[in-house]
Amino acid sequence: MASLSTWCRYIAHKFEYSLSLSYKSYKGGIINNKEVYDTVWKNLFQGKLTFLHWNKGQEMAPTIGDQGGTLLVRKLPTADPMRVFVGDVVLLKDPEKSDNFLVRRLAAIEGYEMVSTDEKDDPFVLDKDECWVLADNDKLKPKEANDSRTFGSISMSNIVGRVIYCLQTAVDHGPVQNRTRE
Repeated sequence: MASLSTWCRYIAHKFEYSLSLSYKSYKGGIINNKEVYDTVWKNLFQGKLTFLHWNKGQEMAPTIGDQGGTLLVRKLPTADPMRVFVGDVVLLKDPEKSDNFLVRRLAAIEGYEMVSTDEKDDPFVLDKDECWVLADNDKLKPKEANDSRTFGSISMSNIVGRVIYCLQTAVDHGPVQNRTRE
């Protein structure tokens, strides 16, 4: 049984997530100011903080495995540098196909200077709310990896959540290695 403090943290996180979703909908013009209250409560009691996502492909091998796996993803109320960190494995909306999702490692966030190994490319600094994501599989060419080397930097708002657990088989499962703790 979980302790009372664990339940309180869970409810606080879920309430923050509900407020964030409602605010985004209000600012985006999807709902009006009379519907904000109802949306907060709906997200609080019906919204899920974690969900399962099936990932296929070998872009994230060996972290997730060559064949992919079922991932447990923790939703983020807002993807900003205070909630998601360089080194985290994240689920994000595919910038080229809005119906698809990608699992990649967050390699850089706003303010990082990006330098190419190709001398023809000029270095650049990631702007506010931009990030750079990479596949873990070094054996793949950039086109095959389908990461920021192909489509460039992406908005932090494309990040849906942080991958926290990978289930490949009944005996091969465990937490996903995210950033190193300091």
